[in-house]
Amino acid sequence: MVLYNIIAELPKTQSYKISETETFTYQKPRIWDLVNKIPTNVVGTAKDVVSKEVYPYSLGALGLTLAMLPADPWVIKNSRSFGNDLGLSEDHYYKDLGPLKIIPGNANSAFYFLGNGMTVVLLSGGMLTYGLIDNDYRAMSTSLQLLESIAISGLFSQPIKRLTGRESPFVTINEGRQHSAWKFAPSFKTYQNDTSRYDAMPSGHLMTAMSALTVLTENYPEKKWIKPIGYSLLGLLAFEMMQSEVHWASDYPIAILLGYIIGKNIAKSRITKSSDKNIANKPKKYKLQLTAAQVYEYKTLGLSIKF
Repeated sequence: MVLYNIIAELPKTQSYKISETETFTYQKPRIWDLVNKIPTNVVGTAKDVVSKEVYPYSLGALGLTLAMLPADPWVIKNSRSFGNDLGLSEDHYYKDLGPLKIIPGNANSAFYFLGNGMTVVLLSGGMLTYGLIDNDYRAMSTSLQLLESIAISGLFSQPIKRLTGRESPFVTINEGRQHSAWKFAPSFKTYQNDTSRYDAMPSGHLMTAMSALTVLTENYPEKKWIKPIGYSLLGLLAFEMMQSEVHWASDYPIAILLGYIIGKNIAKSRITKSSDKNIANKPKKYKLQLTAAQVYEYKTLGLSIKF
């Protein structure tokens, strides 16, 4: 209630100069936007996947998935070998921080935690705290967008997982097989009772991390360090999930594509972008002028520059 009262008393919009020609404007953040924008952004994401601009990438992600399937056992084997050389374990475990079990117990658990929804929640909490202290609409809006990215990522990843029914690598390897089994559309009870046999495709961790990162880069495009650091962390997450035999490499293309589109739609629904077109019409510091003259019997043509 206190948080709601604080936000309710704020002005209606704030604008941020992103560059010399572009400005972002944010409406006053409302707690209910976390819920009421989800249906629109789910529909927007679904439409974008098959839109004229995006469908080549959608087909590319699907084609890449199919092309990677034969190589999956080799990639997993070599990832596990490289991870072992680096001293990484296959096991994930976490220590308690108060009521939450969120302190990684080893390096690979820390990498794996990057795609955990709790990481995004903690980041959202930090953004919200900063936004309230500094009265910053962009930070507060980004905080709500991050939470929405978790929800929408789940709404897309879970139906695909339950439809494809692909088992995780460690299940396949433990049973002495190379390629994963697929059981399309297992029953709800079957899925819940032995989830690891059916939830590999696509990677929910990578989709969640990608959508959250896209939300950050869309809201803070002037912060050039976010992309290289963010994509590097996503690479670590992707490698860790292969070396710990949680995901196949072919679980990634669709997760990355959907995560990106989800993040773009969420940010687009919150940001009003405007461009300063008049900047191109500002007077120049110099003026070019074509001149003609006659010197004796010769006609001349020249170009003069006035500053």
